Amino acid sequence: MTTTDFPSLHPDAVADLRQSVTGTVVLPEDPEYESASAVYGTIYGQVSAPALVVQVADADDVGVAIAFARSHDLVLSVRSGGHSGSGFSTNVGGLVIDVRRLNEIEIVDRKRHLVRIGAGAVWGDVATTLGAAGLALSSGDTATVGVGGLTLGGGIGWLVRKYGLAFDSLLEATVVTAGSERLRASADENADLFWALRGGGGNFGVVTDLTFGAHVLPGIVAGTLQFGDGDLATLLTCWRDVMRAAPEELNTTFLAMPDFPEMPGGVQVLACYGGNDEAAATAALAPLRALPGLRSDDITLKAYADILEEAHPPEGITIVGHNAFARVLDDELIASLASMYRQLGGSVLMIRSLTGAFSRIPKDATAFGYRDSEVLLISVAFLPTDAPVEAAERVHQLWATVEPHLQGTYTGFSNAPDGEDPALLYPPDILAKLVEVKRRFDPENLFSRNHNIRPS
Repeated sequence: MTTTDFPSLHPDAVADLRQSVTGTVVLPEDPEYESASAVYGTIYGQVSAPALVVQVADADDVGVAIAFARSHDLVLSVRSGGHSGSGFSTNVGGLVIDVRRLNEIEIVDRKRHLVRIGAGAVWGDVATTLGAAGLALSSGDTATVGVGGLTLGGGIGWLVRKYGLAFDSLLEATVVTAGSERLRASADENADLFWALRGGGGNFGVVTDLTFGAHVLPGIVAGTLQFGDGDLATLLTCWRDVMRAAPEELNTTFLAMPDFPEMPGGVQVLACYGGNDEAAATAALAPLRALPGLRSDDITLKAYADILEEAHPPEGITIVGHNAFARVLDDELIASLASMYRQLGGSVLMIRSLTGAFSRIPKDATAFGYRDSEVLLISVAFLPTDAPVEAAERVHQLWATVEPHLQGTYTGFSNAPDGEDPALLYPPDILAKLVEVKRRFDPENLFSRNHNIRPS
């Protein structure tokens, strides 16, 4: 593939673009194209073949790249960590703005714990840098996920009950709009844009840096409780009851899965106590350790950065995944989940406990719906790459049996090829306001490579 495959890109235009940016413009014929265009998650069938990648060096470069995409009528993608399950980090025949060079992590006010982070930084580096100063931000689970993409979508991680979503600690952001205008968005400046960024994803512009109020966190107590092959519904009910009475410092995920290479199957409870008070952590964890069938326990004091894992997607399979929130994890839903898991066979069921700080934020304070949820549910089925269409349909049908108990979905775990329906992501009042903001800042829907909110 060369620039001749894209007639709209005249060599003179590309030459002008290269002269206009401080960063690097990478074309298909360049030796670094393969690495520049590669993204995480090709197991979802993503194809990455952009006409060019602009590896921006600053916000000015972002504005130039946006103007180039508009003037040449190119599909535009924005890539930070490249972990979009729906493939939004790349495209075919368009332009990718790669913000990975915008990866500064700076503590700008130690007294107030203010931290400015480039949108292209990854959470593992953030956790390590802040940890050295005794600070932390609630993020996701994975070390190589980009700060920009995860923050704009929410950020449900190991401190969600203690500190809320990642963007609940966001104080301001720099945004380059569809008109290549650089804006600051905060509670006091472009407040409607700031509201929309927190949950509305990349629909409104390219975020280049974000300022957070970090939290004092000298360490965590974390690890895994491994249980035997007891009754799934019984264990899940016991876990739910424990978490309803647990302190907000205790964050856990209930995980049921088959055997994987070097990873035992069965039921696990992944736990993170937000703090280094081992006596308090031991007291909070005691009811979980008393659940029936405990086989192993590796929970220990560690740095927060140590709990952020590196993702290793399985190869040679097709993943069929679903996720949704549940307002209440009641006995009827638990029975339905256990039945679905049993019938799927070879699948993963993950249930993340929410509430606490996550639920205290008023519903209309950010563009994130379903704050009233007790849990987030994720179900992932693994099929051979040559599995018939009927196999995937069966997975969808089994998920449909639990849907009457559920609400919404979380973009961070979505792999819908064309994005999720916004009506599923947002309650009607939030979606209506998002459409208004979209109409103001991106009336032509230039930023469509996301879970797209259309301006009309």
